[in-house]
Amino acid sequence: MPDSPAERPRRIVARREGPMLVEGPVEIVLEDGTTVSSDRFCVALCTCRRSRIFPWCDTSHRRHSPAPRPAADH
Repeated sequence: MPDSPAERPRRIVARREGPMLVEGPVEIVLEDGTTVSSDRFCVALCTCRRSRIFPWCDTSHRRHSPAPRPAADH
């Protein structure tokens, strides 16, 4: 495995629910060709498209998650 950060593979954490976490810095090219970037060590990318600051996650997915089912009475 390479030693320097530039030679190391970029780590992306994909989760079933919530944002995709990407080790930074990152540069993102949007559908319209606009480029956005972040120099943070880790960024959360929106995968639900509900974020008001897309492509960055603003945790909007939390407000739209289905409510947990109540326990069944026996």
